[in-house]
Amino acid sequence: MTSHRRPKQPNRTRVTVLTTAAAAAVALSANAADATPRQRLGKDEVEAKVAKLYEQAEQATEKYNGANEKQQKLQKEISAVQDSVARGQQELNTLRDALGALATTQYRSGGIDPSVQLLLSSDPDHFLARASTLDQLGSRQADALRKIQGRQRQLAQERAEATEKLKALATTRTELGNRKREVQGKLAEAQKLLNTLTAKERSALAAEQRRADRSSAERVGIGRQTPASGRAAAAFSAARSQIGKPYVRGATGPSSYDCSGLTSWAYAQADVSIPRTSEAQSGIGTRLTRSQLQVGDLVFFFNDLHHVGLYAGNGQILHAPRTGTVVRYESMDTIGGPFMFGVRV
Repeated sequence: MTSHRRPKQPNRTRVTVLTTAAAAAVALSANAADATPRQRLGKDEVEAKVAKLYEQAEQATEKYNGANEKQQKLQKEISAVQDSVARGQQELNTLRDALGALATTQYRSGGIDPSVQLLLSSDPDHFLARASTLDQLGSRQADALRKIQGRQRQLAQERAEATEKLKALATTRTELGNRKREVQGKLAEAQKLLNTLTAKERSALAAEQRRADRSSAERVGIGRQTPASGRAAAAFSAARSQIGKPYVRGATGPSSYDCSGLTSWAYAQADVSIPRTSEAQSGIGTRLTRSQLQVGDLVFFFNDLHHVGLYAGNGQILHAPRTGTVVRYESMDTIGGPFMFGVRV
């Protein structure tokens, strides 16, 4: 006889226990895999990765500098427009006060002339559009009305200009914040890598850096070749006086510099104003090949021109390299990126 009894269902508690056990087994397996020691990067690998991060940080720094310069320019322009608006409003108020005084005088004399009522209208453009109205005005009153009309239009344009500049300023400030976070992120990532080194490896890296700085300071013969010009000589001399000062993002001296901060400061000491960023500096003066370079010429590196220094002669440049370094001499062949061209200011 065939049995019609339902098969016995597994105990719910037992299923839960089995499921939990299986999950625990998977977790233990995953943890065991994670526990496998990862191969630690060697000193040379860390150094290469850190150098790349510092290069990316410098790229972001130059973009930060550009946004900062744009912000300062916009702030000056907005201030100028707002001052002009304030002066224009004061002038407009004076013109209206004069018309108001005329209306008061006429009122006391028995009533306000229709032409004066027109002058006090909040919408003089509407009435000026009616040529017949001008015939009712005296020349003095017509001139006053035209002045009010012109000042109102000018103020409207200036206010619109100020509004647009304020929008651009807000956008630029957002970009500035993004660039700053990008730089900080790259530097933090580089520091994290450096922290994986042993104390002995970190000491060796620091010693290499000190040797590079000391070697730079000992190159006393550099810069004695013929300078590009008197102002190039003055700029180079100023930059040379800053050897040993630290690289700091966004700094323009006199206690610290970034790459374009050093070059713009140096030329300022020669009474020559050049743009703030490396990209903008690359667009001034006369462009040069490597064989045409003379002491004091600007030299640009990397495809996006994010690094700049001053040519020092004998294939050397004087520059502020990157975070963790100081203003120093260095061979053009060890910058880490290709030489693009020079510029004679």
